[in-house]
Amino acid sequence: MTDTLARPLEGRHAIVTGGARGIGLAIARRCLANGASVALWDVEAATLAEAEQQLAPLGTVITSLVDVRDEDQIAHAAAQSQERFGRVDVLVNNAGVLGPTVPAWEHTPAQWRHVLDINLTGAWLCCRALAPLMLAQRRGRIVNIASVAGKEGNGFNAAYSASKAGLIALTKSLGKELASSGVLVNCITPSAADTAVFAGVPAEHREQLRTTLLSRVPMGRFVDVDEVAAMAAWLASDECSFSTGAVFDISGGRSMY
Repeated sequence: MTDTLARPLEGRHAIVTGGARGIGLAIARRCLANGASVALWDVEAATLAEAEQQLAPLGTVITSLVDVRDEDQIAHAAAQSQERFGRVDVLVNNAGVLGPTVPAWEHTPAQWRHVLDINLTGAWLCCRALAPLMLAQRRGRIVNIASVAGKEGNGFNAAYSASKAGLIALTKSLGKELASSGVLVNCITPSAADTAVFAGVPAEHREQLRTTLLSRVPMGRFVDVDEVAAMAAWLASDECSFSTGAVFDISGGRSMY
């Protein structure tokens, strides 16, 4: 019993998209510490190799170059996990982009589609590929990394906010569809973490965005990636047994629902 409590993901296999850095890397690290083997999916080969080297001492790690917009790449990586481990127990849909920090009417259609395709459609494509494997084994956990922006909307981040709101709704729908199957689907809505996502913001807007986001958090700080990872790992475990289609807030008091 003690070992089970100490390593609640012992014998499980988890897939983490966008797993090479930031929140995804922290979640992968936590899953390994909790006993799981982990597949990292990411689009950046060099960063993926660095992450694999960093995590390898903690447990079994495999990597796949995956653009979550690409059905064939997802199918190939899913088959790799199934062949290697014989099962997929956990899917963490973490891959995402911030998109342009401009008024909604200044998004180009291409920019809008890019953000929605990665943050929302990409998560759906991963669920579409992996949910049937979980259904076949009558057990699974899907954890979607949404955002407090999906609840409240962030000014000058319309595409990002809309994509995360859609991911929350996808979580609720899938949770209802899979409720009696043994496959639970939940999402996390963090406030901003101080990660490399800010590097994609133009320098002239970066500090203003950081200040604005911090001003909205009553606790007055960014969420730590390990705090998000702890919540994700619990949602991935058997300890989470009666929550599905739910939204778990981790926003330092910014959003209290």
